[in-house]
Amino acid sequence: MHWNPVQASCLWALLMLPLAVAQARDYVYSDAHLHYVDFFQETAGMEALLKAMDDNRIEQVMIAGVPVAKKWHEDEPKRPRYYAGDDAAAYWYSATDVLVAAAVKKLPAEQRRRFHPFLSGFNPNDKNSAAHIQRMLDLDPGLWQGIGEVFTRHDDLTALTAGDTPRANNEAMTKVYHLAAENDLPVMLHSNITSKRERNPLYLAEIEEPLRNHPHTRFIWAHAGTSAEIHRHQTRLEFLLPTLTRLLESYPNLYIDLSWSLLTPYLLDKQGNPDPAWLQLVERFPERFMLGSDVVGRFNKLGSELRGFDGFLDALPQEVARKVAHDNFLAILPANHRP
Repeated sequence: MHWNPVQASCLWALLMLPLAVAQARDYVYSDAHLHYVDFFQETAGMEALLKAMDDNRIEQVMIAGVPVAKKWHEDEPKRPRYYAGDDAAAYWYSATDVLVAAAVKKLPAEQRRRFHPFLSGFNPNDKNSAAHIQRMLDLDPGLWQGIGEVFTRHDDLTALTAGDTPRANNEAMTKVYHLAAENDLPVMLHSNITSKRERNPLYLAEIEEPLRNHPHTRFIWAHAGTSAEIHRHQTRLEFLLPTLTRLLESYPNLYIDLSWSLLTPYLLDKQGNPDPAWLQLVERFPERFMLGSDVVGRFNKLGSELRGFDGFLDALPQEVARKVAHDNFLAILPANHRP
């Protein structure tokens, strides 16, 4: 039988279809970084969150409040939409945890198992904070499964927040780390590695000292010390990858939240191609990286934020990709809360 070129092409496509289907990966995700409320302590609600999870194969989520509230200042005629909307201050807001706890406790048992609440509503400059956290743990035994996201160095938000600049290595946080270790709770820290202008790891000591001094505390470093505001001024921190490599080599208690400010320009280039050096790093430490959406009170983009990592995950070995997309976050939870 003689095949013309078109017939031959069609036959080849049909023969290759099963292979293509076999190679396609449909990830099930755990979201390691999700804020139930925004900077005004408002939310689209649990029904919207559950729908977004179900629609996008998101099986488990870390759920936290936002530890500060943005003030609508008397002199501002329009309510700001974000903390950077105007120059009004933000202030520490402990009731954020009450909102999270109430939402989670209303869920039926089978849904509640999908949520892993982290406690964040405390002032990281206050040496009373550890005692406050212990009271919250005692108030709802077994509810809280981690601490954070703790806002320490956080570019413009730091400047807007009332009070002293919080540092991840201050005395108040030292008390929190001891409490976290005693209660088997991981701690998620937002601690910028540098400022908007300095092209060096200016604030590295603020994250490295806790890693070194608290080996029994598990730390999740949000965005590996980066932020969107830093990237507006410095497109790419060339020192980030070698610094991160050294820290992962030195501190087995360090885990990295690969939320959106790391996606570009680090994990993927503008054409969507994965960076070989970052692939190599994740393959070298396959249990130390996790995905986070970092959505804030609204959940319509939850799926697209996590699926944005698929191009990077697809370039990893399948077992490593599964760990990053789903398993690694669950593995660092308290032993009695791991699914």
